[in-house]
Amino acid sequence: MELPNRSYIDSLCRGDKAFEERLLAVIKTEFPSEKEVYYNALKAKNLAEIAEAVHKLKHKISILGLEKGYALAAQYENEILDENFNHSQSFEKILDSMTEYLKTL
Repeated sequence: MELPNRSYIDSLCRGDKAFEERLLAVIKTEFPSEKEVYYNALKAKNLAEIAEAVHKLKHKISILGLEKGYALAAQYENEILDENFNHSQSFEKILDSMTEYLKTL
């Protein structure tokens, strides 16, 4: 399984520590609430909200260097509106790995 990493963050920040700290602060702040919105929408079976939450989380997935995870999230986002949740477990594993990774930063 692909693991979160700093490769994209490092290339984006180019050594600018202040920018890096701001970017990581935004991710650490937004990710838990966006993840909670996803699970609440899933529980409520609100397809539009689930898709919107996945869309927002997809960008955090990309920032944490998960290229395959981003592709899976994009596919899952498109499938949700057709009530296709075949990728939900894989998507949620990505969220779990991101949660653990963010604890280390």
